[in-house]
Amino acid sequence: MKRKRVLALGLIAMMAAATFAGCGSSASGDSAGDSASTDGASGKVYYLNFKPEADEAWQEIAKQYTEETGVPVTVITAASGTYEETLSSEIVKDEAPTLFQVNGPVGLANWADYCYDLKDSSLYNELTSDSFALYNDDAVAGIAYVIESYGIITNTKLLEQAGYTLEDIQSFDDLKKVAEDITARKDELGFAAFTSAGMDGSSDWRFKTHLANLPIYFEYQDKGIDSTDAIEGKYLDNYKAIWDLYINNATCKPADLAGKTGDDAENEFADRQAVFYQNGSWEYANLTDKGMTDDELAMIPIYVGAGDEKNQGLCTGTENFWCVNSEASEEDIQATIDFLTWMVTSDAGTKMLSEQIGVIPFKKAADTTNLFVLNDRAYTEAGKTPVSWNFTTMPSEEWKNGVGSALTAYAAGTGSWDDVVTAFVDGWASEYAASH
Repeated sequence: MKRKRVLALGLIAMMAAATFAGCGSSASGDSAGDSASTDGASGKVYYLNFKPEADEAWQEIAKQYTEETGVPVTVITAASGTYEETLSSEIVKDEAPTLFQVNGPVGLANWADYCYDLKDSSLYNELTSDSFALYNDDAVAGIAYVIESYGIITNTKLLEQAGYTLEDIQSFDDLKKVAEDITARKDELGFAAFTSAGMDGSSDWRFKTHLANLPIYFEYQDKGIDSTDAIEGKYLDNYKAIWDLYINNATCKPADLAGKTGDDAENEFADRQAVFYQNGSWEYANLTDKGMTDDELAMIPIYVGAGDEKNQGLCTGTENFWCVNSEASEEDIQATIDFLTWMVTSDAGTKMLSEQIGVIPFKKAADTTNLFVLNDRAYTEAGKTPVSWNFTTMPSEEWKNGVGSALTAYAAGTGSWDDVVTAFVDGWASEYAASH
């Protein structure tokens, strides 16, 4: 039975329920169960949101939809780094999510039995291309809802104070030269080169997943493949070089990274304590809400000394696919599809998605004012090649955690780089075998 299988997948997740209860809020009550009373409306929606940074925007748009239609919409947001565990816990409840997220083919493997076929839905018909659909054989199991970019967010004004411009950084060697010079003059300048590369659960995904994408991407490019059962690790020296640059030219000592959070890094950058901050287009709203302005912001590629750097763009793609729970009632399934269709066709819905989430791959998408998205567009229009997102091919969450633990130990001086290589290469092979 499906529910028994998920219980087996997520026994530990049941213990996360208490934590989960405090990490999100409802648009129509304090829990999913509170939305059961519909005042005559047909069906209800319960969205288990993946993105903590977008929680407030989801709460507001859900409230607006309920006011307009009478359909209760509950949004619960999982704490950063706990989505799979939270989903495992919530999906077996009587009031289970009607809408959830998978990160691509690897994530789909765990949840395919719960994915309603969206092939003939109004939501699917709004896609600009079927390449944004996630297939399970002939069924449309999920639909990508955002195309995002990540790179090195740069404070251009601080960079200029240090005597450089964006044009001075066109390669890893350029980035290294600038960062190390800023570090050498840190006391004089009053700021560091990089924010802290925090390795707690709210921040480590930036490095065990997003930064780890770079050596995978270049290996895939060399081999002309888009997935593998055994990563060779050809570009792990490049991974080491960029990680060393981050941790040795930052606002804190490498040994302190285990205790640093995503909020720490964001606040350091917003407080003008560092020039560089690895993150994505989803951070734009957070930074501008904290008072930063377009004239001091830009996003540049993550250069690691591999490939054709002069023609490299930002890392652009998606791992965000909406899935509708096939075990929900017919009324709730239809209510969920109707809500999503409204999100990608209405002025209010498309505006929220474009401003808070990023570029959306739907026919009625609103244009974006997100500077980092516009940076990506400019790179592409200039003929730069975007770095594709390949983390959907990473064999498991356990693999990511193994790499993250090894990176943290290496930074603290309690582990070696060989441990990172072992976690990356041997861990990939063992986790792939276990999941297949």
